[in-house]
Amino acid sequence: MEKENPAFELYDLSKRFGDKQAVDQVSLSVPSGSFYGLVGPNGAGKTTSLTMAVGLLRPDGGGARVFGTDVWADPLKAKSMIGVLPDGMALPERLTGRELLTYLGRLRGIPREELNRRVEDLLRELGFGEAEDTLVIEYSAGMRKKIGLAGALLHAPRLLVLDEPFEAVDPISASTIKGILRSFTGAGGSVIVSSHVMALVEQICDHVGVIAQGKVLASGPIDGVRGGHAGLEEAFVDLVGAPEPVRGFAWLA
Repeated sequence: MEKENPAFELYDLSKRFGDKQAVDQVSLSVPSGSFYGLVGPNGAGKTTSLTMAVGLLRPDGGGARVFGTDVWADPLKAKSMIGVLPDGMALPERLTGRELLTYLGRLRGIPREELNRRVEDLLRELGFGEAEDTLVIEYSAGMRKKIGLAGALLHAPRLLVLDEPFEAVDPISASTIKGILRSFTGAGGSVIVSSHVMALVEQICDHVGVIAQGKVLASGPIDGVRGGHAGLEEAFVDLVGAPEPVRGFAWLA
């Protein structure tokens, strides 16, 4: 029986900005059907790694594959299978939410009738209500995350790559997004999310990769990475190193 390709495979990804080695030979394998969390402190290289892996930033070395298709050698095929939510994604701000999704769907070549059905489904399930006719420039940070996620799902990808999808999202919207992503993986889709919130990753993910200073420190099923620690946060601190104790400021007393 032929072995199934990983949903997402990063191999020896490297990137330097001036004197800073932002990503240092990062290699990860995201199993098909998994909910994978990429965790690390701010500035660890998570965003740079994912941006290169989905074809938005050219790496200095290494590459990425989506279900066996090389992202840089065959970008059209690879990107057709990926839905991406980048961190700080720029959006056409003079369109409404409905117009934005319709525009993205037309770019993807989705037939009009099917596109209308998908747009209706996404706006309803993500709780846009009257906001669907509001200009994107007037959206809150959380609403921008949600419309970005809707755009990532619109073409029915096999893999979602989401950079900090829950940042600035209210608890109700976060619960809705979690439900949608669990439904996506339950139907056979694969998800990779980056985050620095250990409790969130421990709650929703079944696999995890820990990255710090541009290097992968551990990866695999979440129970294996957690090891004998009480939780993922304790394992993370053990891997990355605990910060120096905070001594406080005498002038604040």
